[in-house]
Amino acid sequence: MSTTEPFGAGTEPTSPQLALQSIYLKDCSYEAPNGPRVEGTWNPQISLDLNTTVNGISPELREVVLTVTVSAKHEQTTVFLVEVKQAGIFMMRNLSEVELARAFGSICPSVLFPYARAAVSHLVTQGGFPQFLLPPVNFDALQAQGEGNGATAKN
Repeated sequence: MSTTEPFGAGTEPTSPQLALQSIYLKDCSYEAPNGPRVEGTWNPQISLDLNTTVNGISPELREVVLTVTVSAKHEQTTVFLVEVKQAGIFMMRNLSEVELARAFGSICPSVLFPYARAAVSHLVTQGGFPQFLLPPVNFDALQAQGEGNGATAKN
């Protein structure tokens, strides 16, 4: 699979090709019911949910949307809730069903995640909270566990 060569750049017409065409923030939301005010020591319980959806644009173009939802609770109170939908348009040509499943479940989300991670960090910091960085995610392992389009991880 090619992830760096543009469509049709000196490859066999039937060889598998996967290339990022564009990347963008599709949607985001941030809620902090009480602002950055937290009583006691700042040690929130963090919940991370990941979900991937795929929308067909044309036979060779797919929009892949990685939804990252982060919830922070202090004791039983929600401190903040962030949802980011990071999207990308990917050209996929001559991929087998197995290659498509890997592209949708692992490769594309791995490309999108650093952008979503930065957006989450920015929103939390803009909300007045300490710097917040999501840990890296192993989408290969998540795909192996779920073998589907969606993946959920909890911390």
